[in-house]
Amino acid sequence: MQKLSLRTAAAAAAALAVLAPAAACSSKSPASGGGDAKNAKVAFLMPDIASTRYELYDAPLFKAKMKQLCSGCSVLYQNAGADASKQQQASSVLAQGVKVIVIDPVDSAAAASIVRMAQSRDVKVIAYDRPIPKAKADYYVSFDNEKIGAMIGKSLVDHLKETKADGGILEVNGSPTDAAANLIKKGIHSSVDPSGFKLLAEYDTPGWEPAKAQQWVSGQISKFRGQIAGVVAANDGTGGASVAAFKAAGVDVPPVTGNDAELAAAQRIIAGDQYNTISKPIKIVAEAAANAAHELAQGEAPKGNATLFGTPSELFTPTVVTKDNIGKVLLGPDGALKTDKVCTSEYASACAKLGLK
Repeated sequence: MQKLSLRTAAAAAAALAVLAPAAACSSKSPASGGGDAKNAKVAFLMPDIASTRYELYDAPLFKAKMKQLCSGCSVLYQNAGADASKQQQASSVLAQGVKVIVIDPVDSAAAASIVRMAQSRDVKVIAYDRPIPKAKADYYVSFDNEKIGAMIGKSLVDHLKETKADGGILEVNGSPTDAAANLIKKGIHSSVDPSGFKLLAEYDTPGWEPAKAQQWVSGQISKFRGQIAGVVAANDGTGGASVAAFKAAGVDVPPVTGNDAELAAAQRIIAGDQYNTISKPIKIVAEAAANAAHELAQGEAPKGNATLFGTPSELFTPTVVTKDNIGKVLLGPDGALKTDKVCTSEYASACAKLGLK
């Protein structure tokens, strides 16, 4: 992932500073101009397209809920494509008169300048999925990332103990510039460090890029050949990359974790290539963010259930998914995935063995 240079940050700040006040007026707060809350503009700024969820789920679900809450409101959607400097161009949505910015930051530290400049224009900011520790957003909506790390780590450790596995664990973390990844990492260590299994090595994956994770895991397979009992990977992209590394090396794939419940991860679990993932229904956080954005646009303060980095927060508890409960959690009536999309011809036999129809 590119780090935002001081020159780039300064330029972005300067661009934002010269903007005329752009926040739309709340029906309950006449402090800013640009129309009332019934016709509010809300920006939805997502971080990348490497994770398919943002284009397929987060953005459509957020837009749908906003339309339900406020038929006259509009959503300005941007995806930064994993480029922190591109996300700094939030000045464009400020110039269009948004009342609220919902942002999932590429770089949590760099995003602090977006928070400060938006708030200086009386525009509210919701940190989405990933927190922004260096600036106090108006609200934060996410699943509990530290708990996610602890849950996937414990699930793996318990499985290794049940199967009397020998060897140590590789840890494939997320992006070092992502505050949520750091929380997941902290949670993983809380489960792995006292487990009795040696942590062979760990890696912070730049930009969450699967190719970089696969390259690193490939090197560890050569270094620790025959010693790797399992891999705790922070999301399905790095988990899938880990599986690919073992297959490319021509060795058995050990239990590998994941997170996000992507379709490809569900198929790997069904096929026995990935041990677990985390179900955190995107609809929950997308709609919670829309509810909060609607409240903020009206001049109201949404009520959270926690405080993180000084920010009122709404944190949800996820669910660990393995072969044992994938049908109920991911493919059931309320599941995020459809059986016919998961159980394609390639996976039909494995699905049948699990009773998935």
